[in-house]
Amino acid sequence: MADRTSSAFIGAAAGAALVAAPMVAVSDPAAEVAAGLIQKWEDGAAGPRLVPYKDIVGVWTVCTGETRVAMKRYTLAQCRTFLRTAITGDFGKGVLACTPQIASAVYQLGAAISVAYNIGVKGYCGSTMARQFKVGDWYAACNAFALWNKAGGVVITGLVNRRNDEMRACFTLLPPERTLTVKVAA
Repeated sequence: MADRTSSAFIGAAAGAALVAAPMVAVSDPAAEVAAGLIQKWEDGAAGPRLVPYKDIVGVWTVCTGETRVAMKRYTLAQCRTFLRTAITGDFGKGVLACTPQIASAVYQLGAAISVAYNIGVKGYCGSTMARQFKVGDWYAACNAFALWNKAGGVVITGLVNRRNDEMRACFTLLPPERTLTVKVAA
């Protein structure tokens, strides 16, 4: 579900990051990874839901998990435009603002955008995932996706499955230098 809070997504700290760091665009390959994940988990069995419906926690939703538009009937083309705009706009830019380290990492960025689309940019930026990406332990960051498996305080099988898909994407072509090893004290 596209989180409603994405536009005013992060507090002052991330807002400062938007000003201090040059804005990097979401690459087309990363956007495709994100779109594939989001569509798999947000679309209905026959594709985007063109008519509004209530999601698992009772939030009105339309298209591919979109909650930030008027709740009315849309065309397939409109739904795809909403998704592309969300991925390259608020969600992609929000993920890049708080974790610019993954800007050129196609699979890690795509997976992170998919998570942010579901939990919101604010949730992503305050998460263990983002913290681990920032310190360079991308392996731990990918593993931390599994922590976001609840809706309404209850573990949801669909979210467990979604996070597993996002984790698989995150681990794809994970650079070895981005996987820190545990240092054991002698």
